[in-house]
Amino acid sequence: MIRYAKPTTVDEALALLGEDRWRILAGGTDFYPAQGAKPFRDHILDINGLAALCGIDETDEHWRIGARTTWTDILRHPLPVAFDALKAAAREVGSVQIQNVASVAGNLCNASPAADGVPALLVLDADVELRSAKATRHLPLGEFILGNRRTALQPDEMLTAIRVPKRSAVGTSAFVKLGARRYLVISIAMAAVRLVVEDGVVADAAVAVGACSAVARRLVGVEAALRGQPVTAALADAVLSAPIDELSPIADVRGSAKYRQDAAREIVARAVCAAVGLGEGKVAA
Repeated sequence: MIRYAKPTTVDEALALLGEDRWRILAGGTDFYPAQGAKPFRDHILDINGLAALCGIDETDEHWRIGARTTWTDILRHPLPVAFDALKAAAREVGSVQIQNVASVAGNLCNASPAADGVPALLVLDADVELRSAKATRHLPLGEFILGNRRTALQPDEMLTAIRVPKRSAVGTSAFVKLGARRYLVISIAMAAVRLVVEDGVVADAAVAVGACSAVARRLVGVEAALRGQPVTAALADAVLSAPIDELSPIADVRGSAKYRQDAAREIVARAVCAAVGLGEGKVAA
């Protein structure tokens, strides 16, 4: 018989995870559509009663985003401008009604290649806090999402928080999403950029692209090409001529592999310009 549990403390939830196989229910915006017409096989662990997993806190070394923090919470919280890309991504997670209930951690655990929150968190060097009844561990986000719908989460673990190091919460950032229309659309490609500018020159750069590989990727060649560049419209040219070897886009109903590859380069250039105030973000196909 399938069990349903709604614990009121994190320790109670972790104890249940250590006893049996559970499927965690948070906002539920992906939970039920992903189930489809198939019968439930795993027990259901509803974590919507865990108030301790809500909210955003600042420590000496990190910004800490609780697993049940919603995208609306992200939009409303006063965060450094380095988080602007994440806030822009938050506005793209479905409708306002979805943003009010969908959790940041759910977006990561769902591990869709087109998850809007992932590139923006990658450029912030985010990691995830994974807890079981026995231990707590932290993994860089790039090591947590392993592939399409696959993560490094163990059966007895729960993602309890996302952490952004203070050293990475600097600079300005932007997010650009390409879709078949401007709103309520799954990404064809998306890009997040964070730039640190000193004396009119790019001192550091972080660039990530989603929906163009099985997992979102940092583009180290583009990052290297941007460092040391003066902040002018020529930044776009640096992106357009830089190597992009990390992407392996697929062809599907939303676009061909070549279109995605070409689009990724263009939207990265637009995101770079937007991050330094030289352009705007959102585009439709």
